[in-house]
Amino acid sequence: MPRSLLDTDLYKFTMQQAVLRHFPDAQATYRFTHRDKDVYFTKECHDRYLAALPHFAEFSATPTELAWLKQMCPYFDDAYLAYVANFRYKPEQVKIEFVPSDHDPELGRLEISATGPWLETILWEVPLMACLSEIYFRTADRDWSYDGQEELAYKKAKSLLQADIQFSEFGTRRRRSYHTQDLVVATLIRASKDSAGKGKLAGTSNMHFAHKHGIIPIGTIAHEWFMGVAGLRGYEGANGIALDLWEQVYPKGPLIALTDTFSTEVFYRDFTKERALRWTSLRQDSGDPMIYAPRAREIYESMGIDYRTKSIVFSDALNADKVLKIKAQCDEIGFITSFGIGTFLTNDFRSLSSGGTEKSKALNMVIKLASINGEPCIKISDEITKNTGDPNGVRKAKEAYGLPV
Repeated sequence: MPRSLLDTDLYKFTMQQAVLRHFPDAQATYRFTHRDKDVYFTKECHDRYLAALPHFAEFSATPTELAWLKQMCPYFDDAYLAYVANFRYKPEQVKIEFVPSDHDPELGRLEISATGPWLETILWEVPLMACLSEIYFRTADRDWSYDGQEELAYKKAKSLLQADIQFSEFGTRRRRSYHTQDLVVATLIRASKDSAGKGKLAGTSNMHFAHKHGIIPIGTIAHEWFMGVAGLRGYEGANGIALDLWEQVYPKGPLIALTDTFSTEVFYRDFTKERALRWTSLRQDSGDPMIYAPRAREIYESMGIDYRTKSIVFSDALNADKVLKIKAQCDEIGFITSFGIGTFLTNDFRSLSSGGTEKSKALNMVIKLASINGEPCIKISDEITKNTGDPNGVRKAKEAYGLPV
């Protein structure tokens, strides 16, 4: 179980405030997808997960947490903080079903959905996934241990810092456990103190651990903001509308534009010079990261903007080698870079049965916005295999944007 209402990623709260401002009456459905078709959940895992669900209703923001939010996140206004103070999860919004496999009734797949006001259901995604991951690795897969995790996290952090990398911990959703993320964040901070003057640990996406360990909470925007806006306002100009609505809530930032919801090339059609001047950063989250910075440079140069004043946040399935390669290219081009590193930090284990030679794989899962006011919500991304949502909705969006169907 998560330990706090704040045991989630900052961007869920920033998006919730934007929904409160612009779409307080919208109705939404979120759905779970497990991409590894050959990995099954046990009936015991399902039963424990189902038993954990009612306990979410017990979470509420404490006065200390609310004071911390007001201090650390000045972009949260009083109306939103009052909303957070009264917010409670409603477990009845979530449905969890075990679908037995054909070959073994004790093994199967999970169907998970959360339905209700977008303003409320928007907070279910991250803690539901973190909770499921922890229960899975306590029941269905116990072929691992915590041995060496602190040393491994320290080694990773030192290698990144010594390479002058600025990075944040983004590993809540698919963490092995609460303990793992807690240990990792504490170890990253220790490594950062031991590497003064080199690189930078910018913070963590997890507000609870930012509060607990005294570091900066870091957040951008998720795909669901663009998906929801497109579902409510239509696909034409959806990226631009989403950016402008966001700016109305956050005129002083954070203004980090996630570009790949309907593909980055489609995003650039709406990325006018006026918007490009105001938005400080772009975020790359799918596709080939090595073509991203050169293309971004072309876009900025075509508008007469000095791209060296802008930054790129990379966040797609990063590991140390990938980060170093991207950083070298961006340094050569002249982009400021930052990296949001998730599963590589909070769910990097080896199986005991292999003697540590094989990975103990993290769950390859997502929970995405499936519909808004009855309209399908889809994500195309910069990688064709990452298309998410109703197939007819994907086809409709691709046709609207002139993309190959």
